[in-house]
Amino acid sequence: MTGVPASAAGGPSGARRAKGPASGGLTPASGRALAREARDTAPGGSGEGRARREAPSPEEVHPRSSDSTEAAEAQGSTRAPRGGKIAAAAVDQASVWNIANLLTMLRLLLVPAFVMLMLADGGYDPAWRSLAWAAFAIAMITDLFDGHLARTYNLVTDFGKIADPIADKAIMGAALICLSALGDLPWWVTGVILGRELGITLLRFLVIRYGVIPASRGGKLKTLTQGVAVGMYVLALTGWLATLRWWVMAAAVVLTVATGLDYVKQAIVLRRQGIAERKAALEETEE
Repeated sequence: MTGVPASAAGGPSGARRAKGPASGGLTPASGRALAREARDTAPGGSGEGRARREAPSPEEVHPRSSDSTEAAEAQGSTRAPRGGKIAAAAVDQASVWNIANLLTMLRLLLVPAFVMLMLADGGYDPAWRSLAWAAFAIAMITDLFDGHLARTYNLVTDFGKIADPIADKAIMGAALICLSALGDLPWWVTGVILGRELGITLLRFLVIRYGVIPASRGGKLKTLTQGVAVGMYVLALTGWLATLRWWVMAAAVVLTVATGLDYVKQAIVLRRQGIAERKAALEETEE
């Protein structure tokens, strides 16, 4: 016989190992394993949950795509939108109705009101002249505050840049012309003051390509002196006050001429510096 029984080949231990499964008996450990397998494979059982837990996530399957998505989200969160700067500028420029511009508008509206009050009842009624002085004083006071408010609280707008100097010249010009028309102030004084104001304004525009002529202390003192002098002439003053206003106006005229010449000097220097800088820049580019 060529075959050997399994029990004989394995000896007593082999016979015991073969006998166990053949008899169909289950050990406690194998029973628990079978029960767990049946529970996992049953519909709606925990096998689906284990399958879901064992299934790889999209990030694990495609790690590079996940990284690129996170990088794109991070870049999108840090990069400003294409029209962000334009929108911000529009918001800054949209606030035309701020306190500084409102004061400038008030000053513009006071110009025709001042003229009507100044010329009411022939222009020599002390009561109407007092009301005209009140309108002029309010206009001059608002001139002191609107620019300060605009610079302090970042309320500078294109409208304010244009309207503020117009309002300044308008109220002062209206007062001087009315006084000269009524015979209270010589026409040459009105001509000197208005000629200087218009000439310096034109000069600023001519040299703006080279730079900006800053306002000097003399210019601010000139504006204050002009306001006080014109205000005193608007009021129907007599006696020593009438003599005092003449001297104040004389000081205003001197300051007007002196500061005007100083602005002309600054404009010439600024233009020469600008031309020299441009010439030097052209020489550098040619080299």
